[in-house]
Amino acid sequence: MEDDEYVPYIPIKLRNAQKQSEAQQLPPIQKTETLFKISQNLPKKTEREIAVEEEKLILEAQLKQKSLISDMEIAKGIEYTEPMKTTWTPPRSVLSQNKTLFDKVRKKFHILVEGKDIPPPITSFDFMKLPKPLINHLKHDKNIKNPSPIQIQGLPCVLSGRDMIGIAFTGSGKTLVFTLPIVLFALESEVKLPLVSGEGPVGIILSPSRELARQTYDVICGMTKSLSNNGFPNLRVLLCMGGINMSEQREVIKRGPHIVVATPGRLKDMLDKKLFSLDICKYFCMDEADRMIDMGFEEDVRTLMSYFKYQRQTLLFSATMPKKIQLFAQSALVQPVVVNVGRAGAASLDVIQEVEYVKQEAKMVYLLECLQKTPPPVIIFCDNKNDVDDIQEYLLLKGIDAVSIHGSKGKLGFNIFNLKNVLDQQEREYAIREYKELRADVLVATDIASKGLDFNQIQHVINFDMPKEIEDYVHRIGRTGRSGKTGIATTFINRNSSEQILLDLKHLLREAKQKIPPVLEAIVDPNEQFRGQDDGSTECTFCSGLGHRITNCPKLEQKRRAELAEKRSKEQSSFKNDY
Repeated sequence: MEDDEYVPYIPIKLRNAQKQSEAQQLPPIQKTETLFKISQNLPKKTEREIAVEEEKLILEAQLKQKSLISDMEIAKGIEYTEPMKTTWTPPRSVLSQNKTLFDKVRKKFHILVEGKDIPPPITSFDFMKLPKPLINHLKHDKNIKNPSPIQIQGLPCVLSGRDMIGIAFTGSGKTLVFTLPIVLFALESEVKLPLVSGEGPVGIILSPSRELARQTYDVICGMTKSLSNNGFPNLRVLLCMGGINMSEQREVIKRGPHIVVATPGRLKDMLDKKLFSLDICKYFCMDEADRMIDMGFEEDVRTLMSYFKYQRQTLLFSATMPKKIQLFAQSALVQPVVVNVGRAGAASLDVIQEVEYVKQEAKMVYLLECLQKTPPPVIIFCDNKNDVDDIQEYLLLKGIDAVSIHGSKGKLGFNIFNLKNVLDQQEREYAIREYKELRADVLVATDIASKGLDFNQIQHVINFDMPKEIEDYVHRIGRTGRSGKTGIATTFINRNSSEQILLDLKHLLREAKQKIPPVLEAIVDPNEQFRGQDDGSTECTFCSGLGHRITNCPKLEQKRRAELAEKRSKEQSSFKNDY
C-alpha cells in the first residue's frame, strides 16, 4: 500500500469527543411553527380571488391542446420568428406623421391594437397605393368611398405582410381586409413571373360554409374583373366546395389558380388528390375562424397546414373571437397584430334589439305580426331544419314569397354520379340568389346563413328560436344593420330558452344600451356581486358570454360532454374489436 493512501486509525472514544465539541460550536436549533400555524397567519383570499384563480386554471387546461401548426414543422423543429416581408410600404406622407397622431386616429374610430411595430392607420384608399381600377370598383360598384375602422388599420397590417387577428362587428367590412390584399399579391406575382400549369395558388381563403365561400369568391371575382377590364393580367380564381361540379373549373385547375376560396373538407380532398399544391402559397386566411374551430374543422385545418412548404402570412377574422381562441390561434402566427374594433362578441350598435316573450304554440301566428314591422326583405332564423320547412310552407300558404336553406340541403346523395348533391346545392344557391335579387321577400334558415353572409338590404331579422349560444345570436342579428345602416332584430323567448343564455342576452342588451324586457330583468345574476371588480375581465374567456364565467360556461360543458361521449365510443369500439 502506498503512503498517500494510508488513513490513520482514530479510536471511538476520541471520535465521539470530536463530534461533541463540534456540536457545541453550532448555533442552537430554532423552534419553527407548524405549517398549519403558518397557514393560519397568511392573509386570506377573497371569494372572488379564488374564483379568478380557478378560471385561470380552467383556461390554461383548455389551451393545452395541439398547436395550430403542422406536424411536419413540429417534427423538423421549424419555427418562424420574423414576419413576412412584402413590397408594399405606407406612403412617406403617412410615415412622416407623429405617432401620437396615429393614436388619435385609432381613438377616434375606437380601434384597439396589440402587437409590435404596428403599421400606421390610413384613412383613405388613395393613400393605400391601390390600383386605380380597384378604387373605382370600390367607389362606383360597391359604393365604398372611405375605409371603415377595421379597414383603416387592418389593410395596412395585411398589406405589410403581418400576421393578424381581426375582430369587428358584423357588417363592418372585414371581408375587404383580406380579399383586397390577396388580389394585389396575386397580381404582383403574375406580373413578376406568370403562373404556368401545375403552379399556384398564391393564396387561400378558408370559409366554414358553402354560402360564405361563394360570397367571398364573388367579391374577389368582381375585383379581378375590374382589373382585367383595365389592361391588367387576368387572375384565375378557384372555388372549392361541396355540391358544385368541379369539371366546370377544370380549366382553372389545369392552367394554375392564383387564388383559391374553399371550405376545409373539399380543399383537403383536392390536396390529397394532388390537383394542385401549396408549394408557392404564401397567404392563408381563415374567415370566421373561431366558428370553424368550433364546428370541428380544427384537425382539417392542422392537416392543411402540413401542405405548406414555406412560411405563410396567416390571418384570422371573426366578429366573435373569445380570448381562448385568440391565445390558441396565436400558436400559428408570427408576431401577430390584433386589431379589435369593439369588444369581441359584442352586438352591432346599429341594430335595434327587441326581445318578446311568446308561448311556443303562439309563435307561428305571431310571426305574421312581426313581419309587419318593416318592409321586405326579412330573414327568419330557426334552430332546426324541420321548423325551417314548416315556416316556409306556412308563409307560402299565406301568400308570402319565401325561400329556405338549411344543412340537409346539399348533403351527399346515395348515387354513383352524386347528382343529388349537385342538385341540392343548386337549390341552396337558387334560394340565396332569389333572396339577394329581391325576388323573394323572406329567407327562412338555420345558422348556416348566420355567419358572414352579406345581405345589405335586410331591415329585419327574426329569431324564431333563441339560439343555444350567445355567439350565434350575435351572428344572426348581424345580418341587418350593416355598412352603417340601421336594422331591427326581434327575438322570441319562452320557457324553452335556458336561463343561462337569457342571462347572456340580458347583459348583451345592457352593453348595447338596449331596452331590457321585464322577463329578463327578473332573472337573478349569481355573479352580480362581482361585477365591476378589477379581475381583468367581465366576460367568459371561453365563449365571450357576459352572463356567466368560464367556471359555468354552457359551451364548455357541452364540449366536455362531446369529448366524453367520443372517448366512450372509442372505448366501446376497442372492446368490441378485442372480443
